[in-house]
Amino acid sequence: MADNINTRAIVYDMLMSVEKENTPSHLLLSQTLMKYQYLDKRDRAFISRLFRGTLEYEIFLDGVIRQFSSVRLNKIKTPIKAILRMSVYQILKMDHIPDAAACDEAVKLTRKRGLKNLSGFVNGVLRNISRNKEVIHYPDPEKTPAAYLSMRYSVPEWLAEMWLRDYGFEMTAEMGQAMLDDQKTTVRVRDSQNMAAVKEALRSEGLHIEEGCMLPEALHLSGYDYLGNVGPFADGRITAQDESAMLAAVAAGIAGGESIIDVCAAPGGKSMHMADILKGSGQVSARDLTEAKVLKIQENLKRTGLKNVSAEVKDALVFYPEDAQKADIVMADLPCSGLGVMGRKADIKRSVTPEKITALAALQREILSVVQHYVKPGGILVYSTCTVSKAENEENMQWFEEHFPFGLESLDAYIPEKVRNEQTKAGWIQILPGQYQSDGFFIARFRRNLDEGAE
Repeated sequence: MADNINTRAIVYDMLMSVEKENTPSHLLLSQTLMKYQYLDKRDRAFISRLFRGTLEYEIFLDGVIRQFSSVRLNKIKTPIKAILRMSVYQILKMDHIPDAAACDEAVKLTRKRGLKNLSGFVNGVLRNISRNKEVIHYPDPEKTPAAYLSMRYSVPEWLAEMWLRDYGFEMTAEMGQAMLDDQKTTVRVRDSQNMAAVKEALRSEGLHIEEGCMLPEALHLSGYDYLGNVGPFADGRITAQDESAMLAAVAAGIAGGESIIDVCAAPGGKSMHMADILKGSGQVSARDLTEAKVLKIQENLKRTGLKNVSAEVKDALVFYPEDAQKADIVMADLPCSGLGVMGRKADIKRSVTPEKITALAALQREILSVVQHYVKPGGILVYSTCTVSKAENEENMQWFEEHFPFGLESLDAYIPEKVRNEQTKAGWIQILPGQYQSDGFFIARFRRNLDEGAE
């Protein structure tokens, strides 16, 4: 059966699903690898790399195609663009694939998809690129730095301009490269006392382990096929969570016994982390907007066996009077543009726009205006996002402090010494993609004034 499977055709169909149906790429990849789990591990690795790489490098690939195509890119049919992109990726980024094989398979795929009359065009463009790949032209980094960064690191030009303004050329380049590098799988060992046993179990299954960069409970894993089949994950001893995201629960400063509300909790990583820190004391109310999201939380709770977490459907934009001033801690990890995780979710590059960032920043303010009511006097609100956008992060942080009876409070008493700086002393941190081998992430810690009630 596996002998009849064309892995390139699978990737093509996946790319078309992203293109036509806006299917989230990380979910589609997971579903596809499960569907074809009977394939050889090398075939599944090929599918994963070609699919992810084509999406991650799409802007770069389009820039190359423009240089060698006689037809304007916006005039090329969507199916042909998909075939060209995945084939150019093989030619330029997959050294073990012979150029001739990439070209020949592209022509075959074009014909099999009913586009035989365009197979000559596909063949011509690809062989032209193959012959001239040493002379691919980039925009001038001095004259047009945003255009250069956009093509070199395959990010939207408007985003390159924004990051250039906020972080400068060198840092923007470092972020761009970090998002193109292989993304590590990071897990949290839920009970530090089990660390040795967990490591032994992981190694016994053939996994390679590296220590985390910031937190002792973090491990970087590689050498596995499907995380759900890894013993310590299946039995709940570890859970998948990027190290920068782990800092949010750490920054909450949980002492034990607290009542905690996690307002946008799915899939439940931070709720579970906070519950683990509570060690059976206190209670976490994990909430999200839909039954599907809450079901995902419940699935993770079942796997981990946590009893001090409840999961329910509650809209973060709706004020629930029964929750007013009931929480010692509110975790507000809010919907955002996701610029910090583009290395894992490459389709964000094609969906995010400046207008969406503006709308998301406004949505975050609406949610914060509601959920701040739930914090007790003297209690804590942690605001976090997985993005790198001042409108969503620093500007919203300043806005919140100006409009509500809260003050920023230093993170330094709670976070590892190696990540402390002037920002953390002031009560917030912006981790950029690649820093500490982590995703981009933002955290601000607020304490509600003791002498004021909810406003």
